[in-house]
Amino acid sequence: MDAYSRIVTSVAAAVTPRVAALQVPRRGRGGWFSTALGAAVVFTEDGFLLTNAHVVGHADAGMLAFADGTSSPFHTIGADPLSDLAVLRADGPTPSPVVLGEATALRVGQLVVAVGNPLGLAGTVTAGVVSALGRSLPARSGSAARIIDDVIQTDAALNPGNSGGALTTANGEVVGITTAVAGNGLGLAVPINATSRRIIAALLAEGRIRRAYLGLAGVPTPLPPALRHRTGQDTGLRIVEVVPGAPAFRAGLREGDLLLTAADEPMGSAQSLQRLMLADAIGRPLPLTALRGEALVDVIAVPAELPSDD
Repeated sequence: MDAYSRIVTSVAAAVTPRVAALQVPRRGRGGWFSTALGAAVVFTEDGFLLTNAHVVGHADAGMLAFADGTSSPFHTIGADPLSDLAVLRADGPTPSPVVLGEATALRVGQLVVAVGNPLGLAGTVTAGVVSALGRSLPARSGSAARIIDDVIQTDAALNPGNSGGALTTANGEVVGITTAVAGNGLGLAVPINATSRRIIAALLAEGRIRRAYLGLAGVPTPLPPALRHRTGQDTGLRIVEVVPGAPAFRAGLREGDLLLTAADEPMGSAQSLQRLMLADAIGRPLPLTALRGEALVDVIAVPAELPSDD
């Protein structure tokens, strides 16, 4: 057996028993019921599993089955559509957990293995490489929208039902939760990193994610050459909309301002700002610096909690 095959078979043997196939009931229009398929990954000793929020939807419970044939009901602990992550708990015994790795250590071209439940075929293993890093995936929950950033792109074959499964490195560490099939041999996975760990911890503790809200929309815009030279920063966030009455409006920001920093961190994209908009920012003064015309403007905004659409 060659080295590549030894790696894939080793990962398959280690991870497949720890990935469950999910059956999630869905109520459609007219009261009809259907069943959504997906996968989930055991990540704690006491039976908690990680999957995609879109697999669970609004379901409170469902059934899971492991590759050895054991099955049990599960109930949903919490789901966050804006990161496409959800935490479940099995109502029966589970295998020992996987090891969660760190997606920031990945490199393009690195071997990865995907384990999931495509088309209802539990325990399916595919392999490929990291095709690209730093991809973005839009997510929406009611009227709220967000970009899932640092998404992993892979050419490991993914099909409907792979969602919620494990994307692992050659040593079997889970570095992503497979979330979407982009077509033409492209698959995407939500990374396991510092941001997703915070989201998972909040789902475990509270069953939901609280997010902060400034009430502005912007687009990346190059800085004027003189300012770029002075700050070492290439881009800012041109504000194209400020919601009346929102924290950004009350702080004095205006459409046309070029947002440079928030909490002294460069703001070169919408993702740069949204990384700050988690629960610990709610109600705390947030210093902002913007370019208005040729003048630098310093303001203090106090982010509010983003209303839930549940």
